Amino acid sequence: MVASLVGPLREAQLGGAQAFQTDLARALMARGHEVIVFCATGSSLDGLRLETVPAPAGVERALVMPAGRPPPPLPGLRPAFAELFARVCARGCDVISLHAFDAEALEEAAERGLPVLHTLHLPPLVPALVEAALAVAGRPRVRFVAVSEAMRRAWSAAGLSEVETIRNGVPVFEPPELPVLPRAVIAGRVSPEKGTAIAMRVARRAGLEPLVVGGVYDREYWRDEVRVPVRSVPRPELWRLMAGSAVTLMPVEWEEPFGLVAAESQMAGCPVAGYRRGGLPEAVVEGIGGFLVEPGDEEALVAAVERARGLDRASVRRAARERLGIGPVAAAYERALSVLGGGR
Repeated sequence: MVASLVGPLREAQLGGAQAFQTDLARALMARGHEVIVFCATGSSLDGLRLETVPAPAGVERALVMPAGRPPPPLPGLRPAFAELFARVCARGCDVISLHAFDAEALEEAAERGLPVLHTLHLPPLVPALVEAALAVAGRPRVRFVAVSEAMRRAWSAAGLSEVETIRNGVPVFEPPELPVLPRAVIAGRVSPEKGTAIAMRVARRAGLEPLVVGGVYDREYWRDEVRVPVRSVPRPELWRLMAGSAVTLMPVEWEEPFGLVAAESQMAGCPVAGYRRGGLPEAVVEGIGGFLVEPGDEEALVAAVERARGLDRASVRRAARERLGIGPVAAAYERALSVLGGGR
């Protein structure tokens, strides 16, 4: 498995794509596969075999998309991925599950003729990546997977027609029995497209304490609009916070690829209220896992919070276990990878 080099993989993840890759690696290991995760120096994950390469200087700039524009190119990514794939070849891997969202990663893998399953974790926002994806599409040892039907449609509109959908999933866990506090969880990266500041406003209008957990991607946005302490927490602690919170808020300001936070929240029995954008309606079934409203309608979102608080939390959790577990997702990846790996 090949991760992005924009940040290390850790138990307290910066974002959903990193968390999902970690969950998938562990689920494939549980199915009997030998998994090596190639990732940035500084990564540390319990129970996983890691091979790390140094990330280029300034790579953190790739985390921020000012005014929705793609980040500037990073010249150091090319040699970093060249080193990474040289190590992949030296290991003699049967097949590669590629989660790095960088044109350089697609191109380096293609130049070596490697069997690669590319997971499209984001919309087609970066022209260089779209161009690279179109260039390698159709090769016999290359396949693409989108994390939601919404992302498959977006990439199809960009010209990438042969894309399979394998929706994301999360570990099935048993949340602790806790008193539900008048608190709203706002989890994930702190950046404008995630609507962190909107979520804080809506929480307060609904009479809830906003709790922001995750990583600060856009420090200027945090300084100007958020201005509260933000901390990254290991996944089990995040799930505990969700289990003891009234609702998770997701007023996303972009086409959300899937909404891993929404899946984790429902698995903890915590309903979700958010905007109906991107893949979020695929993660949140209305009236079962929460309620979604039209983007930009804060009044409706405040009302949705109240409706979500009325849902039976045991039913929220039960539906999540049926729909959103990582087990069937890992089985689908196993089938797709097996085709590329010659049936192994």
